[in-house]
Amino acid sequence: MDLQIKDQLFIVGGASSGFGQAIALALVKEGANIIAVARGEEKLKVLQSEAPSKIEIMIGDISESAIIQKILDTVGNRQVHGMVVNAGGPPAKTVMETSLEDWDDAYKKLLRWKVAITQALVPKMIPFHYGRIVYIESSSVKQPLENLVLSNSLRVAVVGMVKTLSQEIASTGITCNVLGPGSHNTAAINRIYQKKSEQTGQPIEEVRKSAIHNIPVGALGEASDFASLAVWLLSPFSKYITGQTITLDGGMVKGIF
Repeated sequence: MDLQIKDQLFIVGGASSGFGQAIALALVKEGANIIAVARGEEKLKVLQSEAPSKIEIMIGDISESAIIQKILDTVGNRQVHGMVVNAGGPPAKTVMETSLEDWDDAYKKLLRWKVAITQALVPKMIPFHYGRIVYIESSSVKQPLENLVLSNSLRVAVVGMVKTLSQEIASTGITCNVLGPGSHNTAAINRIYQKKSEQTGQPIEEVRKSAIHNIPVGALGEASDFASLAVWLLSPFSKYITGQTITLDGGMVKGIF
């Protein structure tokens, strides 16, 4: 299927690994151009080697104001067709293990910069009457995950912001949606298994096997499959979907909505 995004420009956060990398590669496969942002220089250069003429790289923490400004400077007068708002999350902790400093840091890592980059990029999309924004959060926005109170709490705030924004800009041709991944075969899942291993004394591989056994479809998700939906949401075909939170979790979320 031709997603009609050839030569369109996308900004992809967290592009050096996991979901960000998978989405970046899927976009390039469709002929899109991307600005790939991440902290890992070596991994970004490997990504760029896949399609040097299509991938610009930016080394830095996308949650920092200086990097957001650098993105704006790099874009210049070009039309930005879409953006993947994605970065790492806070450590795995219970409520009573957290400090107030943890909560302040989680606010910065999970919410504050996403508001900042949204406020910076949406005005660049409005004159073109077109834009697609996809926020990568977690299935925890619909069903809290054990030992992830910081993520469980602050990611819900992002969903509230995105839902409100979607209503405010619906008439501009810009859509914004949230994807909530469950357990996927990426490096990020290991912090959850490690925390459970520390709590129970079980070897991490036993924790992993038990967790997979409890997933209704019986397997971890793959980043490439996740990316296929993300790229569709970044395409013109998703014009009638906005303000939605879609979980990709193998059936783990038991709620109806």
